[in-house]
Amino acid sequence: MDGSTTDPAAFWDGIYAARTGAANPRPNVRLTEAATGLPPGEALDLGCGNGGDALWLARQGWQVTAVDISAVAVERLAGLACSHDLGDRVRAVRHDLRGPFPQGAQGAFDLICASYLHTPFDLDRATVLRSAAHALRPGGRLLVVDHGSTAPWSWNRDSDVRYPSPREVAAGIDLDAATWTVERADAPRRIATGPGGRTAEITDHVLLIRRRPLTSPGQET
Repeated sequence: MDGSTTDPAAFWDGIYAARTGAANPRPNVRLTEAATGLPPGEALDLGCGNGGDALWLARQGWQVTAVDISAVAVERLAGLACSHDLGDRVRAVRHDLRGPFPQGAQGAFDLICASYLHTPFDLDRATVLRSAAHALRPGGRLLVVDHGSTAPWSWNRDSDVRYPSPREVAAGIDLDAATWTVERADAPRRIATGPGGRTAEITDHVLLIRRRPLTSPGQET
């Protein structure tokens, strides 16, 4: 991180402004794995970045609220959604997750995804992800995809960085097992493509949590 940059919004605006925006950004493969086959509903994309996840979900029929601290990222996604005739399915909003969780989100979503929600600035991720779990409807899912290794093109070049395992992330969120269940917690590897077409093998840390569906009297969970 540039030590002279102390404002998170300015930092991330600089990151995205320095990148040439893709006309059709790719979705995260872990999202497509988790969401393919799910009935479309209301989705929330935390830290939408380049917008590939939000656009993919919208194409599958989801209504997507996509938030990011970067106005550059949000404005770029809004423009892409309109250019792909998805403007009625994607609502892009600038929001700083260090503050209150997005308004109107309590119990409102069927899917919430947080892909690579890492930052060099202070962010209480456990609180953000706990709030996300509470914002799920019964039966809804929270997908957290974290870096498990450092890609050669990553903005974070700290050689001492340690990536918590999915089980450690779940423990930090500290959800009641009677209401939420961990459906997936693993560390798959894949070949990723970065800027300029450069490729590298990386590790993803994948955590998928589901809010248990409501049950009728006499019906098993």
